[in-house]
Amino acid sequence: MNFRVYIMAVAAMAVGLVELIVGGILPTMAADLNISLSAAGQLITFFAITYAISGPVLYVLTSRFERKRLYLTSLFVFFLANIFTYLSQSFTLIMLARVITAASTSLVVVLSVTIAARIATKKHQAKAIGLIYVGISSSLVFGVPLGVLVTEQFGWRVIFLAVAIMSLLAMFLIALALGRMSGQESVPLSQQIKSLKAPKLLSAQLATVFMLTGHFTLYAYFTPYLQEAMQLSPQWISIAYFAFGIAAVAGGMLGGVLADKLGNKKAIIVVLASFSLSMFSLPLSTTSLWLFIPSMMLWGGISWSLAPAIQSYLISCDPRNGEVQQSFNSSAIQIGISFGSAIGGIIISYTGSTEHMAYIGGLIVLSALACALFSFKAQPVS
Repeated sequence: MNFRVYIMAVAAMAVGLVELIVGGILPTMAADLNISLSAAGQLITFFAITYAISGPVLYVLTSRFERKRLYLTSLFVFFLANIFTYLSQSFTLIMLARVITAASTSLVVVLSVTIAARIATKKHQAKAIGLIYVGISSSLVFGVPLGVLVTEQFGWRVIFLAVAIMSLLAMFLIALALGRMSGQESVPLSQQIKSLKAPKLLSAQLATVFMLTGHFTLYAYFTPYLQEAMQLSPQWISIAYFAFGIAAVAGGMLGGVLADKLGNKKAIIVVLASFSLSMFSLPLSTTSLWLFIPSMMLWGGISWSLAPAIQSYLISCDPRNGEVQQSFNSSAIQIGISFGSAIGGIIISYTGSTEHMAYIGGLIVLSALACALFSFKAQPVS
């Protein structure tokens, strides 16, 4: 494997951390900024919305730019936005910083993936792309639980300072290791959007949106859920996030195996049905920590299992625009995250509790299953 791919995986881990970690430290941020929990949750919502929109737009607008310079510029903007977050004293300024961070994150991720594919040999292309996503997912395994513990000792702002330092390290390594690389022509955004007119493709993308919406209705507020349902200490909350992260990464690999063994359609049905069931059953396990941890890990594992099957399915439906569909699927994930965190915030605003979030999330995931079944029966893409 080309060593430069490992360097870009480090950059992907840094930018992946900044989105995921907020859910773990949400109550602390809310208390420090003197805002409600639901308002703090919008830091996740607006990050995801910005990411979903800016990803494909910025990639098209910068397609002709020299890749190394663009990569370093994106990381520098990411660095400045995190320093801005660290220094900001108001919720409004932090929200602005999150929007800038999200836009730079979307470009860093797409550049990491496309450059990794270009510099790897054809034999190792898929492995190189997978390594970038391992960098992102590793931030879920190690970054979020570590962030919970660090916040307890030193405050939440230190987390963003640490992420900024990580991005500086990534910039230094990329400046040394990566050579100049010309830009390429990209598919115009208008042409990309036209591909979604096919009901078969649109409903499949909506399956991803509803899956992530249901998931983040609870996951965006998982720390207050653990505090309310089980009265866990910060140390146990950190352990719970660590267990969730390990399960999520393992689930991503399991999703690929299921797609190979069962075929894309059957794997999608199995994942969505079992994910909904896991969310419905999660509140029933809160009577005992030893019952809750395996139930939570099952939920976490399945949460990352859909992507391999749904992306493979999208490519099989529209082979000519496979990369476009994968790009839209990344945006669909972020749209789902934004919807889920917004719905969770509304639930807390009206009920003052996280008690019913898992049940509502489970019902939303059933909508994802309905979209998938509709896609299977829809007319093939012409």
